[in-house]
Amino acid sequence: MTNKSRRDFLSHAGLGLGGLGLSGLTAGGLLGGGLLSSAQAATFDDPLALKVAHHAAKAKSVIWLHMAGAPSTLDLFDYKPDLIKLAGQPMPDSFSKNLKTATDGGVGALYATKRTWKQHGESGAWFSDLVPNIAKQADDICFIKGSKTEGSTHVISSLKLHTSALTPGRPALGAWITYGLGSANPDLPSFVVLPTGYDNSGGGRGQTIWSSGFLPATYQGTAFRQGDSPILHLDRPSVVSSAEQKNTLDLIRKLNTQHASRYPSDSELEARNRSYDLAYRMESSAPEAVDLNKESKETKAAYGLDDDATKDYGTNLLRARRLVERGVRFIHVISGSNDKTYGSWDAHNNIEKNHAVMAKSVDKPIGALLADLKARGLLDSTLVVWTSEFGRTPYGQTGDGRDHNPWGYTTWIAGGGSKGGYTHGSTDAIGLRAETGLVDTYDLQATVLHLLGLNYRNLTYTHQGRSERATTVFGEVVKELIA
Repeated sequence: MTNKSRRDFLSHAGLGLGGLGLSGLTAGGLLGGGLLSSAQAATFDDPLALKVAHHAAKAKSVIWLHMAGAPSTLDLFDYKPDLIKLAGQPMPDSFSKNLKTATDGGVGALYATKRTWKQHGESGAWFSDLVPNIAKQADDICFIKGSKTEGSTHVISSLKLHTSALTPGRPALGAWITYGLGSANPDLPSFVVLPTGYDNSGGGRGQTIWSSGFLPATYQGTAFRQGDSPILHLDRPSVVSSAEQKNTLDLIRKLNTQHASRYPSDSELEARNRSYDLAYRMESSAPEAVDLNKESKETKAAYGLDDDATKDYGTNLLRARRLVERGVRFIHVISGSNDKTYGSWDAHNNIEKNHAVMAKSVDKPIGALLADLKARGLLDSTLVVWTSEFGRTPYGQTGDGRDHNPWGYTTWIAGGGSKGGYTHGSTDAIGLRAETGLVDTYDLQATVLHLLGLNYRNLTYTHQGRSERATTVFGEVVKELIA
């Protein structure tokens, strides 16, 4: 088979490079299903070619906001007057029956939030004073207050949140989405990871939560670092000319192609070939995509770039918006502060100080992101997901902190066809367990895929003779969350 690049195909089809942008305006464009079917994409030997979705999509891109370390949503979004009244008392038997205690301690006395709470927007959603800027976007937010998961360690629950597995080795959700839809911009990675702060590995998982797993390596996430050179080793050395670089890459590609003919099943070798091509194109496209110099002073201030407490996270969210504008499918932003004492949300002690630091680092940037996307007409086609590996308990630990809670907590989504100003499900009176409208992480993933036009049951990949899918054998689309 003759190898054809995506550029060759578009040119021969009479579309040219401009046709890629035009395609988004047609029924066969990004929302209508893409330029190529999966079979056609395989014919042209490009795993990142645009592919036809399973059904009409509501969203083009996802900005996944992972609150690493797990915040207490009892101190942010889930107002519990009964917990305040019962503070200091032992856990009532009616709540603790058959309770498996979490990893770092036993069940202590009930611990009340010390925050001030108010209702916001026409929806009347409750927010604490830790998140005043997010609260301004209340009517665009869809709360999932019956969230639950398995496992009570960061390792297990973070893996499950991102890969639907309790052990490493499965593809991340962003990899599945790239596999299912292809890339809308050949000059940028389709799956980008933006870490922030000291604890920026996503709950200590590092690359396991943005891995391609058993999918071809070309679908894995690409981490962008802070600064003008977002990707390590991307810039061409000044002593090497552009022509010399191209000749070198051509030789490497030729040698790799010869080697690949002997090992056709080696996806990492194929990914390496493609990474050289992508890296060559990204020398100009990646720095431009994350260059904030052309953003207005007002925009940068809105995201908090003028404050050390919010600068890094705000920079990543402003970059996320720019990446969405350039067709990047999945942007995974990991929260973390530059405070060496409180670098993540993992507040087993001194939760007041921890959450004051962490909430300040993300609240203004997230509020700005939602407002900015809406003002630019991008919120309808961009799904923003705010989530963590689990929540935190209503009972205390070490007197002034909270333990891990996989049984009931809050997640929220906004835009991308979700139902704004809506609250789905609830936890019990003290916020320990999901009581109504239970949504597991499998269900969240299935719903995200659905909003992108992908049927989670039909998005499959054969691995070791088994037909695998993103949510393993679990999950249901939560239709109540969809507008």
